[in-house]
Amino acid sequence: MTTPSRFEALFNRRILICVLTGFSSGLPLFILISLLSAWLREGGVDLKAIGLLALVQFPYIWKFLWAPLCDRYGLGLGRRRTWMLATQLALLAAVPLFGWLSPGKDMAAITGLAVIVAFFSATQDIAIDAFRREILKDEEQGLGNVVHVNAYKVAGLVPGSLSLILADHVSWEAVYSITALFMLPGLMLSLMVREPESSRRAPATLREALVEPFHEFIGRKGWAGALTLLAFIFFYKLGDSMATALATPFYLDLGFSKTEIGMIAKHAGLWPNVAGGLLGGVWMVSLGTHRALWVFGALQAVVILGFAWLSTAGHDPVGLAAVIGAEAFGVGLGTAAFVAYIAAATHPAYTATQFALFTSLAATPRTLANALTGFLVEGGDIKLGDTLLFHVDALGWERFFWLCFAAALPGMLLLFKVAPWHGERDSRGFP
Repeated sequence: MTTPSRFEALFNRRILICVLTGFSSGLPLFILISLLSAWLREGGVDLKAIGLLALVQFPYIWKFLWAPLCDRYGLGLGRRRTWMLATQLALLAAVPLFGWLSPGKDMAAITGLAVIVAFFSATQDIAIDAFRREILKDEEQGLGNVVHVNAYKVAGLVPGSLSLILADHVSWEAVYSITALFMLPGLMLSLMVREPESSRRAPATLREALVEPFHEFIGRKGWAGALTLLAFIFFYKLGDSMATALATPFYLDLGFSKTEIGMIAKHAGLWPNVAGGLLGGVWMVSLGTHRALWVFGALQAVVILGFAWLSTAGHDPVGLAAVIGAEAFGVGLGTAAFVAYIAAATHPAYTATQFALFTSLAATPRTLANALTGFLVEGGDIKLGDTLLFHVDALGWERFFWLCFAAALPGMLLLFKVAPWHGERDSRGFP
């Protein structure tokens, strides 16, 4: 019997499953980020209102509150597959409803529906993250998460490319219905795969599912170590998250049509994304997660400056393709190393809850900081009811992207503590 090569050992059925988990996880988020913002912008909604709509993504922040329910309960399909299937069916039904609403006139209903979609999407992420963590072996975590993250990004081509192109030719009702159908591959995966062996051992009580994940994490890291790790998770993706929050309105403001954005801006990121994923996955096996966080993190910060340059170049299709390709390559690598790190930081007994806690914190900048991005670009008064909280002077697009670059630096500095270049794992395999 021949021993499989390292390549054959890594590129297996479990890694291929990560393609579908990533695609299914990314699609609803990019509907909220890319498609919804383009639809609203075309409908005459201003940037400040579009930016504030990022607040509907609060379920991604608070998902750790109901993650213990996903850890504790499951029906006949098992804890992971039950929640995966239920949320995918809900998303398949909810997304087409956007097409029956009108930007501007139905903003309250659009906001409510966006919250519902975000809730189902966040709950799907809880189940998918735990499922992926449990099916992958320790040596596969790096590559598996690279594949997942890149499939996650590729999913953005549907609402950010295909759907935008369709919107120039068919009604928005048809666009949202067709986009929702791309949830079907993930739904079929949930029906066909087997439940991970480790996920069959559920916490004995709901109290155990609620308390023990946090008790174990604090006990393992100590308060200082736990707070430092959580600060790193918050800051590491802050810069690139802010930079891409208003990407589609940014391209529209530069004079690109929706079809141009679909054909150039989005597809220019596909092959660099795939290349970055393959290179990053293989590279992380030998480089290690800690060093990958340094190398890939530096790349994801530098590519932000491409947007600053593009804001001065104007309607430049070649420049747009180059900037988007660099962003897809650099940010994709940074995200892959980041997700691999936090996956390894979870305890196998409490995967869903701890993973949800970490990813909830990672989503906080995307929700809170991104809600202010429209004000940072255009300026304006931020009010609570009729009370003026503070006034924001307009930065414009170029200075805004320089600010995003600066926002990426605190996360890099925290690497000295959480992932030193020569750092080693402890005896239990945790970073």
